Amino acid sequence: MNTISKIHLTQGTDLNQLYQQSLELLSTLITIPSFSGEESLTANEIESFLNTHGINTFRKHNNIWCYNKYFDASKPTILLNSHHDTVRPNGQYSRDPFNPVIEDEKIHGLGSNDAGGPLVALIATFLYFFERKELPFNLCLATTAEEETSGELGIRSILNDMKTISFAIVGEPTCMQMAIAEKGSMVIDCVSKGRAGHAAREEGDNAIYHALKDIEWFRHYLFPIMDDQPQPVKMTVTEIKGGIQHNIVPDECRFTVDIRFDHNYTEREIINTIINHTSCHFTIRANVLKPSYIDILHPLVISGLSLGRKTYLSPTSSDQGWLDMPSVKMGPGNSARSHTADEFIGIEEIEEGIDIYISLLETLELS
Repeated sequence: MNTISKIHLTQGTDLNQLYQQSLELLSTLITIPSFSGEESLTANEIESFLNTHGINTFRKHNNIWCYNKYFDASKPTILLNSHHDTVRPNGQYSRDPFNPVIEDEKIHGLGSNDAGGPLVALIATFLYFFERKELPFNLCLATTAEEETSGELGIRSILNDMKTISFAIVGEPTCMQMAIAEKGSMVIDCVSKGRAGHAAREEGDNAIYHALKDIEWFRHYLFPIMDDQPQPVKMTVTEIKGGIQHNIVPDECRFTVDIRFDHNYTEREIINTIINHTSCHFTIRANVLKPSYIDILHPLVISGLSLGRKTYLSPTSSDQGWLDMPSVKMGPGNSARSHTADEFIGIEEIEEGIDIYISLLETLELS
């Protein structure tokens, strides 16, 4: 047991019980398939778990949320959020993805790392503070759905139903480091037009050649930024389709571009730049995730830094993109394990996550 755990145990809280409950809840959730849009059974399980602990819950679709027992509207409210949906298991699994086997102090199973570990650690943190009377803040726990697909029935469907949130901790596997900024995500579907003709003669206007020019631009263009700063926009061509037959010059070539961007550039600025440099026509897919950013001097960040946590810019997207308040993405587990075969998380990682979450809130100094 580490130093943080010992400090809290001397205050009379049985963290060992929280650890055990978290592991049992995670094991149960792993046994229940909860693909995005199909999370009703895991929502039922989480709702039942919280109700069993005397917590009044609210539910909309497959999202469950609740508040600390002595909620005080005059105090700021901190959102503790993580998701209980998963991706589908890939074909490289050598284990049963729904069998929560514990080996070598690790629990294996689909969703154990992304984001089961962060989810149960945040639930444990909420339980730790639930009945405390003199908290300087309120807590809102939200366990949400459809994160993996940015679905309309996930967290954004309940933002207007929850009480006003001041700032948030979003539980994702970050090795308990603090992602103080997260890139937004946008996908565009492009079409380059040409004119069909016979491949054996100098006929037609090859749409693939037009597409190649634009693809090269997407590959190499750098958005202006101050020296020594990371690139604010990353554009990657991820799909391409052109032509219908080997001897016909294609009149159309379609390709898709995945775009990740930080707070230095807006969606409109990126789109205008693409329009000014390419000849393709394109449409923007729905569900553009905006970038998130929290000030390095925010009390939540200062509290994390005092605990030895490091800050970084996250290249991946999460439900942070739907939040309109400052937020930190932080949780046990490792993002590199997400969506991989034979997913797992260390039991010690979950316990450490609970300890650090609790200490983060215990040391939080609000003005």
